[in-house]
Amino acid sequence: MNNRTTSGNPLKRLSLTNPVHLLALGFGSGLIHPAPGTWGSLAGTFIGVALLMLLGMKSFLILTVLCFVLGCYLCQKTANDMGVHDHGSIVWDEFVGMFIVLAAVPNLSWQWVLTAFVLFRFFDILKPFPIRYFDEKLESGFGIMLDDVLAAVYALFVVFIVRIWM
Repeated sequence: MNNRTTSGNPLKRLSLTNPVHLLALGFGSGLIHPAPGTWGSLAGTFIGVALLMLLGMKSFLILTVLCFVLGCYLCQKTANDMGVHDHGSIVWDEFVGMFIVLAAVPNLSWQWVLTAFVLFRFFDILKPFPIRYFDEKLESGFGIMLDDVLAAVYALFVVFIVRIWM
C-alpha cells in the first residue's frame, strides 16, 4: 500500500456527518482498531446478508455493481480528503468485496456466510498475484476498489470448487 501522508492524523480530516466519509468508512466500522479491514468486512457481511434477503439475488447484484461504481468515487474522495491513499479506515471496498462473495454462496446459512467471510479476508490480507501488484500500482478510487474485487474473485473461485465437490 502506498501512503502519501501529510502532517497530522489523517482521520482528523474526516467527519462522519459527511455522507461520503460515512460511507467510505463503512458507517464507522473502519474506525475500529485493530484490523479495521476485518471490522469493515464484518459490517459488510451483516449488511450484505440483510440486503440479499430483502432484495433477492437480481436486485442485490445490481446494487453490488452500483456500490462498486459509487465506491470508486467515495474511496478516492475520502483518500484525497485524508491525504493518504487507501488508508486502512476506508472500508467501502471491503463491503463490496463481501457482497460479491455472498452472492456466490448457495445459501445464507451461518456456515456459508462464515466461509465467505474467512475466504474473503484470507485473500484480501494475503493479496496473491495480481492483487498486490494492482494494490501498489493503481493510486485511484478504482485501484482501492479493485484489489478487494480481485480478492472476492479468488474467494468466489474457492466457493465454486467447494460447491462442485459437495
